Amino acid sequence: MNNYPLDKTLVDNVCGAFGLMDAHELGNATIRQMVGIVREIERQTDCDYVHMELGNPGLPAEQIGIEAQVKALQAGCANKYPLITGIPELTKNASEFIKAFLGLNIPEECIVPTVGSMQGCYALDTLISQLRPDKDTVLFLDPCFPVQKQQSIVIGLKVDSIDIGDYRGDALRDALEAKLQKGNISAILFSNPNNPSWMCLTEYELRTIGQLANRYDTIVIEDVAYLNMDFRDPNRGKPYCAPFQPTVGRYTMNCVHLVSCSKIFSYAGERAAVIAVNPDLAHRHFPALTIRYNNDGQFMRTLIYQILYAISSGVSHSVQHAMAAMMKAAAEGKINFVEKTHIYADRAHRIKQIMEKHHFHVVYDKDADDKPVGDGFFFTFTYRDWTGEQLVNKLIYYGVSAISLISTGARREGLRGCSAAMRDDQFDVLDERLALFDRDFSSKEQV
Repeated sequence: MNNYPLDKTLVDNVCGAFGLMDAHELGNATIRQMVGIVREIERQTDCDYVHMELGNPGLPAEQIGIEAQVKALQAGCANKYPLITGIPELTKNASEFIKAFLGLNIPEECIVPTVGSMQGCYALDTLISQLRPDKDTVLFLDPCFPVQKQQSIVIGLKVDSIDIGDYRGDALRDALEAKLQKGNISAILFSNPNNPSWMCLTEYELRTIGQLANRYDTIVIEDVAYLNMDFRDPNRGKPYCAPFQPTVGRYTMNCVHLVSCSKIFSYAGERAAVIAVNPDLAHRHFPALTIRYNNDGQFMRTLIYQILYAISSGVSHSVQHAMAAMMKAAAEGKINFVEKTHIYADRAHRIKQIMEKHHFHVVYDKDADDKPVGDGFFFTFTYRDWTGEQLVNKLIYYGVSAISLISTGARREGLRGCSAAMRDDQFDVLDERLALFDRDFSSKEQV
């Protein structure tokens, strides 16, 4: 404990090397900037940070996927371009996986692999920006995964948002309709459970979103990266059995789902995901696409052969075999990914207990119907009444890293933490460092 706080000059110099003036600018740092800064401080000191800034899975990659990927490489797939539409084993097994855990029937031809959900979201943003010239804005249900909003800005789409922490139930309907009535919203984008707050949209709220998407002909992009990871329901995760993952797909045909292997199968390093498009939307034709690409304007074919082909010319051949194997095993009940990933809830619960002991508290603490937000992969926190900017640029000196909620579009002040990388030997370390932090700042009115 005597080594903390870390040397201010050293930390500020590292921040400067990553494009910031000093640690006071950490509130505006991107996730990957923060990762780089913390890693460099660790390199220059003997500090082993409590890493809560990056959503890296804290479990081993699913062995069934590794074995299938290795087998495919040994069989010679590396010298062959993969089908851009996805190998048949993958699209078939992904369709079954979606039926098993979301309760939706999405045919194989409406599913395509992507290099992680980030590429999937970028491709969808690109396509959606071209469908109708009068719809030039993506509506985010904030707080959100910061890079998704950045992708929209890179493409040239305008962004708008609603902080769902302030609008639940019927209030969400009113807030959404006020935005959609303007006629400029091309898509509504959200994750469920929410990254970073871990709030979960209810079936009633998803029905509301779906009904409004139908009324205003708006496409919904639903990111289910944390599929069935609302651990408050002990009955979740049995294939082909209710309760299924809540999804907007039951209430609108104007929807697309991003299904990633990064968290549920701990396969983040191989960038493995699929886009699953509601068949009515997949087969819909848009005149603007015909004019732009001189094709028939079909949504799905344009997504695959014009957009995804231009971005990556397909997804790694071997990882498609890994995805296919993991999704098949899960649908057959051979992998219980919900049971395995429940450890994130246990870790988050212990972290929150330690934080509360030292005058930290959860920022987005309530879910729908005023229920406490669940424990899971992500959580939000702050110290006393500090802003996120104040907290992030002080915690950095105490060997604890997280990202500012400002970057997520949150209207509330604080930081996003991730429970995944927390090791068993670090809970006592976190306790000691936050105790020292609280000792140093508990009596200070300004920081």
